Amino acid sequence: MAENYEESKLYRLRHSAAHVMAQAVLEKFPEGKVAIGPPVEDGFYYDFDLPRPLTPEDLEEIEARMREIVKANQPFIREEVSAEKAREIFDDQPYKLELIDGLEAGGVDEHGNPVEEKPVISIYKSDTFVDLCRGPHLERTGEINLKAVKLMNVAGAYWRGDEHNPMLQRIYGTAWLSPKDLKDYLWRLEEAKKRDHRRLGKELDLFSVSDEVGAGLVLWHPMGSRVRHIAERFWEDEHITHGYEFVYTPHIGKADLWKTSGHLDFYAENMYAPIEIDNQQYYLKPMNCPFHIEIYKSDIRSYRDLPMRYAEKGTVYRYERSGVMHGLMRVRGFTQDDAHHFCTPKQMPEEIDFVLDFSLHILRSFGFDDIKAYLSTRPEKAVGEPERWQDAEAALQASLKRAELPYEVDEGGGAFYGPKIDLKIKDALGREWQLSTIQFDFNNPERFDMTYIEEDGHAYRPYMIHRALMGSIERFFGILIEHYGGAFPVWLSPVQVVIIPIADRHVDFARGVKESLKQAGLRVELDDRSDRMNAKIRDAEKLKVPYMLVVGDREMENNQVDIRRRSGERLGAMLVDDFKVLVLKDVAEKVEG
Repeated sequence: MAENYEESKLYRLRHSAAHVMAQAVLEKFPEGKVAIGPPVEDGFYYDFDLPRPLTPEDLEEIEARMREIVKANQPFIREEVSAEKAREIFDDQPYKLELIDGLEAGGVDEHGNPVEEKPVISIYKSDTFVDLCRGPHLERTGEINLKAVKLMNVAGAYWRGDEHNPMLQRIYGTAWLSPKDLKDYLWRLEEAKKRDHRRLGKELDLFSVSDEVGAGLVLWHPMGSRVRHIAERFWEDEHITHGYEFVYTPHIGKADLWKTSGHLDFYAENMYAPIEIDNQQYYLKPMNCPFHIEIYKSDIRSYRDLPMRYAEKGTVYRYERSGVMHGLMRVRGFTQDDAHHFCTPKQMPEEIDFVLDFSLHILRSFGFDDIKAYLSTRPEKAVGEPERWQDAEAALQASLKRAELPYEVDEGGGAFYGPKIDLKIKDALGREWQLSTIQFDFNNPERFDMTYIEEDGHAYRPYMIHRALMGSIERFFGILIEHYGGAFPVWLSPVQVVIIPIADRHVDFARGVKESLKQAGLRVELDDRSDRMNAKIRDAEKLKVPYMLVVGDREMENNQVDIRRRSGERLGAMLVDDFKVLVLKDVAEKVEG
């Protein structure tokens, strides 16, 4: 089991560095007001209400003061206080006073996050700085190695994330156990900038978002559409091979459908306003599940019909605030590669094995080999008999063990309607992304009164399993772009080969090579511009085309092509037919290239 981050030395280090930074800021701006400042995944931040905007020079001064504070080696001292005492300590800090009110009432922690139990009010002191804090911290400021700490940038942040509240200045920092760790992290950041799917999407002409169309609505350009088409064709072929049936469902559904499914009770804030049609309310669909259930219910089902596997690439619409949308990763309209499995209780363990193996097969086919699972179990408030939960959880856990997949158990982390497995992948930079979900559902079969006829002639509830494999095709495409840095594997590349004739007299031969490769099913382009050969090669490398074929007099005479990879590697001259075999092998084996 992995170490809990909040119990790790790294967490204590970042928490401590955050307090040292806050002390330095308030010493520079004595009239400043401080809000919250937690450690986060790769560092820490603090929010401040300051008399003027911060500059890069301010950050340098703050870092210099932090060095002095660390050198003083002051202790971090924890103290539990009453709400009344806390108000005395923070009488000039309005944001802290608001948090104290929440702590006293219970239900939130010192950062304003929901908690189940009423928290103890505690403070931490170090030198001249004191803050509401549950810790933990290092013993002393001197334990912080400032050669492994860096203030990164300043951003705006609304108090408590509410746009109606004051805008604060958020200082982000990062802290690590060693200077090498910091250096590696900064390298990953730079590499992530180079791989940013928004930048590469524009450079490679893959997709765009238009203000005229609307925020969070993606326009797929021809090159991006090619990659999507190839990925979806593979997805479809694999689903057919593995016994799925495709279904297609509408983009809207009547209000009663969403009432039955529970979306209007539990999910309305993520849905768009209703559309009035024939004096009835319809909603844009946020999910495909109710439609698949209605297809199931369109006929009487027997145990002999099960398992049934419905798959759909269905476009759904979910409301996202403008401030949280991010390229392809978080959008308002996206295509979800949904599947729903309906099976009997006896079939359930085998069906879980199937869907897990299938999900792993697809993810690995796209080059994601570092996969970890998270098993979420029954929460306190849950629907369905405890015995069914136990059976489902045991089946999920047994399947993970048979797959020899590393996993962690999130006790009580399941949805109220069923346990689940989340599959997370690590990309080329070691960043973790959640992709596939295998989710049990004991709720909808009840809500929709789903049944099947068993061998004894009686009606029983089927088990229902939701499965999102890529999740959102848009987000999956963004992850692919960043994982490969835009240099897609040969089988996915929108253009696999560019043919570059050296002079005009070589163009006819180049056209013949192009036609031969196209007949073999390859995606080929001919660059017959009048530019110099080296300029054409550079352009093809910028577009990250896997293979460049240069043809001149010698190649024409020998029916050959001179081969270069996008990496700059030169393979030399090769017969056209031999090159064809080479590339088709790369495609079949899904070579990254």
